[in-house]
Amino acid sequence: MDFIGGEVLFFNKPLTWTSFDLVNKFRYKLTRKLNVKKIKVGHAGTLDPLATGVMILCTGKATKRIDEFQYQTKEYIATLKLGETTPSFDLETAADGTYPTGHITRELVEQTLTAFVGTIEQIPPVFSACKIEGKRAYELARAGKDVELKPKQLVIDKLELLACDLPVIKIRVVCSKGTYIRALARDIGKALHSGAHLIALERTRIGDVTIEQCMRPEDIDFFLEQVIEDEKKNK
Repeated sequence: MDFIGGEVLFFNKPLTWTSFDLVNKFRYKLTRKLNVKKIKVGHAGTLDPLATGVMILCTGKATKRIDEFQYQTKEYIATLKLGETTPSFDLETAADGTYPTGHITRELVEQTLTAFVGTIEQIPPVFSACKIEGKRAYELARAGKDVELKPKQLVIDKLELLACDLPVIKIRVVCSKGTYIRALARDIGKALHSGAHLIALERTRIGDVTIEQCMRPEDIDFFLEQVIEDEKKNK
């Protein structure tokens, strides 16, 4: 493999790791194995620390392909808790409101989900990397400042109810670039005349790359050793 010339690698990002944690871990191990001072490594499609799943890393000249991967369709498995909201729309922040759920049925959930399929407008979460006058929205939100973000147009190709153990539901989402699943959870809660926040999220696919094709961070050393061994044999 030619990491400097450019390679594309698939990883399963662990829970609590940032996307940059994964990039930095791989870059560190790669430079050590190749005995080089630095090498370009980037990722396509940021995942929140509390999300797991498919992340595509590009090295060397392949970093020019990052935009290509970012624009590909993505698939997620999301678990939502109804009847409760948080400022970040996930478990990063404590609950700030509770709402009734007694009126919610599986049939109502299924009916409500259909309204989100197709081209929709979504206001990104204030706890997001969206920029406002050069600053990240989450930086302003964490500083206690008011954040106002404009709605963005996106496409939800599929929205499927996988499990319904009220007040918890699990859904499968197939969507376009720029979709915030946390914001989708917020909007589903509102549409159900209740509240909701995300309690688990896994990205299971980017384009044709599935979770089954991804290596874990603990596999990096073995992977790189195998690559180096194979190259020695082929010389």
